[in-house]
Amino acid sequence: MSSPHEDKDHTPTVGSQTDIAPLGRSGPKPEHERTADEDIDPVQWSRIADDADFKALVRRKLRLIVPATLFFIVYYFLLPIGVGWFPGLMEKKVWGAVNLAYAYALSQFFMAWILAGIYVAAAAGWDRSEHALLRKFGVQHR
Repeated sequence: MSSPHEDKDHTPTVGSQTDIAPLGRSGPKPEHERTADEDIDPVQWSRIADDADFKALVRRKLRLIVPATLFFIVYYFLLPIGVGWFPGLMEKKVWGAVNLAYAYALSQFFMAWILAGIYVAAAAGWDRSEHALLRKFGVQHR
């Protein structure tokens, strides 16, 4: 049988001072010293999670993150696979004394930087969408 207080935070409220040596601190309490009543989060996260704009944001993020991760993993493991199973191909000289394995290993640095740049650009757009979504629900961005 469910009670009307199912979503209530059951953390006990402590009436005593939790900081043994406050050293004259006059500002707000640090987060780790707040009681359950002081740490109430007024945001209704379940309403935000059910919102169509939030679901669209999650889909947009997944459309980049999943393929980029798969690409990175495949690109990364092609080097040890190539060296292990196709050593003749990887030993082929491509520029002076530099063979294909070394050139491919160097390309992994550039690939990682390019992927990071793409992610940073996309994440800036996701952050703007997140701020708009939070404003829609009256939440102040921290």
